Amino acid sequence: MDRLGHEVLAAVLQVRSWSLQVLLWQRAKEPQAGHWSLPGGQLGATEDVEASVRRQLAEKVDVRQLSHVEQLQVFSAPNRMPGARVLATAFLGLVPSDNDPEIPADTRWFPVDALPATAFDHHAIVLRARDRLRSKLSYTNLGFALAPPSFTISELREIYAAALGHRVSATNLQRVLSRRGQLEPTGQTAVSGPAGGRPAAVFRFTCRDMFITDPFAVLRPPTTRR
Repeated sequence: MDRLGHEVLAAVLQVRSWSLQVLLWQRAKEPQAGHWSLPGGQLGATEDVEASVRRQLAEKVDVRQLSHVEQLQVFSAPNRMPGARVLATAFLGLVPSDNDPEIPADTRWFPVDALPATAFDHHAIVLRARDRLRSKLSYTNLGFALAPPSFTISELREIYAAALGHRVSATNLQRVLSRRGQLEPTGQTAVSGPAGGRPAAVFRFTCRDMFITDPFAVLRPPTTRR
């Protein structure tokens, strides 16, 4: 009986230039040479899947300070790769918007909404990671993992808008996150822009570890007009 292969992959997401982007590297060898892939590799014999994905990210793309990592899903379709069957345990990784990790020449950031030709089932994995992030932004404090240590509400709104894929009201965002105990003022203000005006208050997340803030948010039906 053929030995079953097992790889770990990481969909590393970051808001860059006000769009949600994913880190991909270009395959140099067959199968599917030239296609873009998620970073990762074979699971080591003496490591668990999270230790493996962190090691391989640190070795291959120098993303050493991920703000959040969580297991996403096991992808096990028999034909997901040519040749011997290989399972993939995929992870979601998040990088704060103020971090610009060093990456090798064969690696690039791509907007999730404009992916290049990807290898195997990696396109589906990226979309699954995007959907997981969007879902968790509705009922956890996971926004901390995308944001810098401190920010104005306007800056945070742009980060949420990029991650969610739609416009976000700054007033509503501040009200909801403050009501859930996610935000606190730093006591500082941002430098006024060229147009002047009142300096914007600077905030930070109260906690930089993920926790559930509204366990029923994703279960609420959409409101309907009568």
